[in-house]
Amino acid sequence: MAVQHVPHTVEQLCGTGLDVYTRALRAGRIRSEDAEETPCLVDFGLLHPGLDDIRWLHPTAPAVALPRLLRTFEDHIEDQRQLEARLTSALEPFIALDAEPESVEEAPAITVLDGLERINAAIERAMRDVTEEFLAVQPGGTRPPEALAEAFPRDQAILSRGCRMRTLYQHTTRHALPVLAHFEQLDGDAEARTLDEVTERLFVFDRTVAFIPASGDRSMALELRHPGLVEYFATTFDRLWRLATPMWPQAAPQPSENGITPRQRAIATLLVEGLTDAEVAARLGMNIRTARVHIAKLATTLGSRSRAQLGYLISQSAILDPEA
Repeated sequence: MAVQHVPHTVEQLCGTGLDVYTRALRAGRIRSEDAEETPCLVDFGLLHPGLDDIRWLHPTAPAVALPRLLRTFEDHIEDQRQLEARLTSALEPFIALDAEPESVEEAPAITVLDGLERINAAIERAMRDVTEEFLAVQPGGTRPPEALAEAFPRDQAILSRGCRMRTLYQHTTRHALPVLAHFEQLDGDAEARTLDEVTERLFVFDRTVAFIPASGDRSMALELRHPGLVEYFATTFDRLWRLATPMWPQAAPQPSENGITPRQRAIATLLVEGLTDAEVAARLGMNIRTARVHIAKLATTLGSRSRAQLGYLISQSAILDPEA
């Protein structure tokens, strides 16, 4: 019968956890099932899933884990001095077990973050450390007001330090009042632009660390610190930014041509590709009802009486090539 794990604080690692962490450090990895009785090691960031095979857990070097764990107590430093001392005492003996002590001073090039709590904690650390620039891609149309309210103090703190903030949205966000109100309240160098389609969510801080989703439900993420990978994503952002339409602080107009709006033109492009109404809505960050309203308006403009005829009329018209 398996022994039930009793929750505890990080400076009081359980005996089983100490044994599993020691074996992981000596071997360089440990099977996930061998650590099932010690979830505390994953919760505290001492073990993390492998990038290529989640059946294995890899140890975080003690000299890397120690400052990360200490940093979580900075907000309560006055009443946490004794806790920091116990934490340091608990982890220092493991440093000698690490096979490559010269390499532990640097954070891993790729870290798998499993769970929203760990993802949010890592992003908040990066937001506290940023000194120059924060780049963000936010797909999916408008953002919930409660999410914007939660993000406001963090965004303003970045701007107040003199950093610049650049955010890419989809065109469906251009008239989202909560998003516009969010930017109106911010004081600093903040700009936003929009595109019909953007990449998945992306955060880049000072072009030294980036975060991308690692699962469809965004319950896992990758923290990237490899210079080549971070530069790749920053360059991708720069290219999308140059193609995007300004939304804030000065919104550029999106004029219609021959009665066809830019949004309807984007929908027409996807219809010609054979996408369903639901797929069109998902790609453009709108709900399916809004997508169908635009499709109906497009059909009326082109004089279409059926979906098949609409596709034919789109392909025969010049709306997908306005310069023709």
